[in-house]
Amino acid sequence: MFRNISLQAKIQTLVISISVVIYILAIGYISVKARKISFNSAITLTNETANKHAQQVRTLLEKDLVTVKTLSESVLIYKDLPSNKWKDIISKMYHEVFKQNPQFFAIWDSWELRFIDSTYKKDYGRLVIEFYRDNGDIKKSETLKSMTGDPADYARIKGNAKESLENPYFYSYTGKDEDNRLMTSLISPIIQNNQFIGAVGVDIILDSYHPIINQIKPFEDSYAFLVSHDLKYVAHPDKLLIGESILDDYENIFYSNKVLDKITNGEEASLITKDINGVESYFTFSPIIVGDTEWAWSLVVVVPTKVILEEANTTLFLSLLMGLIGLLVLSAAIYYASKYLINPINKITLTLNKLALGHIGTDMLIDVKETDEIGQMGNALNVSIKGLLSKADFARNIGKGNLESDFDLLSDDDSLGQALITMRESLSEAKEAEEHRKIEDKKRQWANEGIAKFSDLLRQNNNNIEALGSEIIKSIVYYLNANQGGLFLYNDDDSSDIHFELIAAYAYNRQKFITKKIIPGEGLVGTCAIEKQTIYLKEIPDSYVEITSGLGAAKPTSLLIAPLLNEDVVLGVLELASFSEFEPYQIEFIEKLTQSIASTLMAVKINIRTAMLLEKTQQQAEEMAAQEEEMRQNMEELQATQEESARKGGEMQGFIDALNQSCYVIEYDPMGYITSINNAYLDLLSLHRENVLGTHHSEGMEMDPSMQKEYDNFWQDLRNGITRKQTSKVTMNGKSFTFEETYTPIRDDMGSVYKVLKIANNITNLIH
Repeated sequence: MFRNISLQAKIQTLVISISVVIYILAIGYISVKARKISFNSAITLTNETANKHAQQVRTLLEKDLVTVKTLSESVLIYKDLPSNKWKDIISKMYHEVFKQNPQFFAIWDSWELRFIDSTYKKDYGRLVIEFYRDNGDIKKSETLKSMTGDPADYARIKGNAKESLENPYFYSYTGKDEDNRLMTSLISPIIQNNQFIGAVGVDIILDSYHPIINQIKPFEDSYAFLVSHDLKYVAHPDKLLIGESILDDYENIFYSNKVLDKITNGEEASLITKDINGVESYFTFSPIIVGDTEWAWSLVVVVPTKVILEEANTTLFLSLLMGLIGLLVLSAAIYYASKYLINPINKITLTLNKLALGHIGTDMLIDVKETDEIGQMGNALNVSIKGLLSKADFARNIGKGNLESDFDLLSDDDSLGQALITMRESLSEAKEAEEHRKIEDKKRQWANEGIAKFSDLLRQNNNNIEALGSEIIKSIVYYLNANQGGLFLYNDDDSSDIHFELIAAYAYNRQKFITKKIIPGEGLVGTCAIEKQTIYLKEIPDSYVEITSGLGAAKPTSLLIAPLLNEDVVLGVLELASFSEFEPYQIEFIEKLTQSIASTLMAVKINIRTAMLLEKTQQQAEEMAAQEEEMRQNMEELQATQEESARKGGEMQGFIDALNQSCYVIEYDPMGYITSINNAYLDLLSLHRENVLGTHHSEGMEMDPSMQKEYDNFWQDLRNGITRKQTSKVTMNGKSFTFEETYTPIRDDMGSVYKVLKIANNITNLIH
């Protein structure tokens, strides 16, 4: 019978029947899935809300616990002081803590008598000092407790010797019933030499937690409450329940669902059951574990299940309604559309089948003669096929790497075409980004290799500044592919002729042995030295400099002049000329390199000066030897003087030995480099002398500009002969030390400071 009906009827029957089945299955699945997702989303939101506010409560308690721990560590500092002074200091400290922590109702400490009274030998008995609030005043009480034995709670705290968050309790420091308040205690033990000698605690009124709990409402009609480790209400919207046991309301339900074990063990838990109002609700328990305490509290959020399911049911209803409307619209559309799809439908279907299989070709174009909707569909299909052919050619060109390939969009709504063009642009951008990254990596690698290369170079010729300068300028010219370079060094040997002397020059693979002096402020080099800033010119003044070779002479294209700065002191100037422009990364590299060169040149000058002083000393020794005969004639007269000198020398050596044994001594040159260090300092910091000598005073420090300025002033005072004192903290091999340091400038015979003597005392144990 089905074979005999018309094609239109077949289309209507088959399409509508299949559509109905698909719609029923799809809408049913989507509706059930949406309902489940909506329910799970509500559960997730409830759990996240509980965890968020549990963290808020935990943060408040941990903040107070940190204060208690700080107090328990602080009181140890004063326990060896006289009783009156000790108690007075603690009293002031507690008053200050009260001011800063209005949530504290009381602060107390408990001291084991056998640790503060050497005549007391019992294992129990303690002195308790309490500070509490009374009508805005801070009052103090001091009592002896546990004289006949420790109560159970204190014995537990004493035995555990760890931080404790106590179960809530009702208490009144005034003894009046109207002042009875629900509170808890945060306790930190006082430990000395791994022994429990007492505890410090704060009592906190729990009223402040009610607003936090009352504002927890992730859904309408939801509420929350706070439960302590002993299963009592700490905070609840119904204030009549505060301090009562939750077992009065939920004992059988919580036991049967094993919730109580999870609460007491500080674990998360959840269940669906009826609340105290008889409303079926979702319960979620979020643990609150404070610090290293052994007892956990829990924040419980309760949401009626009907509230959770309300949105899910609404979603289900709307899904079913829209599905029904869709079925009706689809049936009507199929009925009317089938009248116009009969004649050319086979051609279009065949083409669409090929298209669905991924085939695209000119053989798929349809010869359309109709002008109705079917004809328009055929024309639209032809346009689509042509567009797909164009896109396929475009994709093949992109695949071959031709990112310049292009095609015309079918319209402004051609999403696939726009996506392909976007893909091409993204690939082009990615290619450019990769090329840029490679260039930047190459620049960084070039700079890092240069720093490493010149670090090795700067360790050579440390006793010959001219040889070192020649190697430096030659290597820089080669490394930057420059054409010419010069190194000017600051010369103040003659105070009447201070200038910058050209100690090394290099050009066209030949070292230039020329002599040149530049006064500070003279020309570009002198200006660079005065301003202490790098000068980079691409417009070179006429006749300033020429680069010569066997082929002639020409003016360079770019000129780079950089100061050699060491602690804001100009030690010299580096000048480079090139036919090529210097890139920004090359200029940055030179600016970094000049700092290392300046430090090295300073060290070399110091070494040379030291060698000259040694040579002068040796010359004086020879002159003294020549006068030995004359001195022998005056031996008797000098003998008494020598004996006295020997006695004073012995006293001086004894003073030096005593200083080295009792203090930590370091000698610096005027620029802050270590020249000597005593064994006591090395032993304390577990260092080796060869690793310390030659290092700078600022090594390991990180300073912002203001700190750098203060540091520079500190050393400038020392170089001016002003003694400085300071307290500094040093961390070495995981240990921290605090030193009280005195820096004393030492002058030579001419009155100039030639070294700085630092005497340090270890005061680490005095401030802890």
